[in-house]
Amino acid sequence: MKNLFLFCRSGYEKDCAAEIQHRATELNVGGFVKTNINDAYVIYQCFDDNGADTLVKELALSSLVFARQMFAAGELLSDLPEQDRVGPIVASLAALSKCGELRVETPDTNEAKELSAFCRKLTVPLRQSLKKSGALLNAESDRRPIIHVCFIGPGKAYTGYSLNHNSSPHFMGIPRLRMAADAPSRSSLKLDEAFGAFLTKEEQETRCRSGLNAVDLGACPGGWTYQLVRRGMMVAAVDNGPMDPKLMETGQVKHYRADGFRFEPPRKNVYWLVCDMVEKPARVAELMEAWAINGWFKEAIFNLKLPMKSRYKEVSVILETIGAILTENEIDFKMQCKHLYHDRDEVTVHLWIFPEKGVSYA
Repeated sequence: MKNLFLFCRSGYEKDCAAEIQHRATELNVGGFVKTNINDAYVIYQCFDDNGADTLVKELALSSLVFARQMFAAGELLSDLPEQDRVGPIVASLAALSKCGELRVETPDTNEAKELSAFCRKLTVPLRQSLKKSGALLNAESDRRPIIHVCFIGPGKAYTGYSLNHNSSPHFMGIPRLRMAADAPSRSSLKLDEAFGAFLTKEEQETRCRSGLNAVDLGACPGGWTYQLVRRGMMVAAVDNGPMDPKLMETGQVKHYRADGFRFEPPRKNVYWLVCDMVEKPARVAELMEAWAINGWFKEAIFNLKLPMKSRYKEVSVILETIGAILTENEIDFKMQCKHLYHDRDEVTVHLWIFPEKGVSYA
């Protein structure tokens, strides 16, 4: 297949396009981008007929900042007949066999989501026909490729596949998280999503466990602190503003009324550092670098607020700078960055220093 379909947030198509153009070129998969503002998806059309197949194998979805999900796709199916939408879709997927799952999706826009009811209605007969054709296994399997059918408008759909090990487990790449009734703010969902995006369930059990010590810089009113507390951690919440009283009643939070940029942890046994401050991204990055150089944490999750223009370029420069400074200071690290569903004009970074040492202290 020659088209790579990428889901993204509405309004971030240019950033997703700039990123995939850059990353595909690095892999010597030439092509060009097709996108429209606020469509919430990007098409990277490869010059090679098998270019998209190469990208879904060699380009890790986890390494892309602005793409929520991606799949290799054929040409756009347009003017699908109302009396038989299933037939042309099945025919377009004739080259696939023994896939493990079917997802009938739309981009994340209000206009596209009006097709959601239709997509649900179509899924059952389409699944049955794909099983008959051999494109889909009779029983779902999480070890086989995933068939994607994405309707971008009435009677218009891209069809294709993603590889199960290089694909979001979530429909449309969007995790369904519930806002806890006792969470102090909706920002709580950002850290909840971040833990799920950057760590597997098994990794969370060992690295987000009860008894670890954490610091939350810019904590007020406690949205991110809440996620640390519910995982059993002891938290130093740093902010000049007030904290949620219910959080303080847990006995797991110590409130430091201080500037997050000047705070130094009194004890050097902090495992998690989290930070969601409204500040210039370069300044937040410098703060994270300083904490890493001082060895004041093991893992960090922090947000970088984005400029209005050249967002991919800005993020790339900041991440490269962080990497260069840590390397210069002989600090081994792993770093990922994602524009999460619950992020707005910001991206979330996960930084793990000296990962080979594992969970070394509580």
